[in-house]
Amino acid sequence: MKTNLTMEIDEDTMENSKNNATTQPAVKYFPLMSQLDKSIKKKKELFEGSLPRYAVRSMLACLFLALGTAIAFYIAIRTQQAIPGLEKMSYAFMFSWSLVMIIFMNAELGTSNMLYMTVGVYRKKVSLSFAAKLLFTCIFFNLIGGVLCGYLLSLTAPFGHLEPGNYMFTGIADKLSKSTLQILVEGMFANIVVNIAVLASMRMKDDAAKIMAIIFIIFIFAFLGFEHVIANFPAFSLAYFASHGTIEGMNAASVLHNLFFTLIGNFVGGGLVMGLGYAWLNKTDTSYVD
Repeated sequence: MKTNLTMEIDEDTMENSKNNATTQPAVKYFPLMSQLDKSIKKKKELFEGSLPRYAVRSMLACLFLALGTAIAFYIAIRTQQAIPGLEKMSYAFMFSWSLVMIIFMNAELGTSNMLYMTVGVYRKKVSLSFAAKLLFTCIFFNLIGGVLCGYLLSLTAPFGHLEPGNYMFTGIADKLSKSTLQILVEGMFANIVVNIAVLASMRMKDDAAKIMAIIFIIFIFAFLGFEHVIANFPAFSLAYFASHGTIEGMNAASVLHNLFFTLIGNFVGGGLVMGLGYAWLNKTDTSYVD
């Protein structure tokens, strides 16, 4: 049997619990499309605010991609020597950190902007001419950053004296020998995967969860060897300069062929399938919005 004192304590505890429940801030839920609108607005402000700063952000994206590509290739080369058969897995895992760096360091990546700008045009957040201008600028400075960083990394000790037939040289030669249709399809899937990682990380508030999601999602396209035009900028540059132009089949025509059709495939996957697809899915009269 409870005493009066015990009953008073219980009543006070219940009252405090009720007060805490009412004063505790509710967990906010941010719909995906609202997050996209916010990101599109930020990108528009960055581009209109200072073109030189936007250009540097675009070059930084390829700095991070070049670092991820370099460590991925180098570890794959060492893995191929030590444990043959695991080199592709080690490459894919290390390459996945590239997008982690890009997202966390707020750099501008052309392939993710394909999604943002397509959504922006469809939802009338930006004009078609503005979207094309931002996308062209971003990809152009991605290219400059990729070539510059690829060249500088080729001067470092790990890439100074590579043996012919190593994982990087043979991998780049294989990329350049692909057919047009294969490049288009692989480019489409590559940017679908990249933008799944971008959208998935956008839904997460915990940084550790974002990192894990990005790594395991990007691992898909890196392990399968799909084509990503921006990632190919530093990869082709590093391989060319490190090999002193001796990779079989690597010439201006084969490089331009790969980059051009990869760019188209990337836009289909990131811009049309993911960007336009999700923008269209959420243009409804229902109460549900992603």
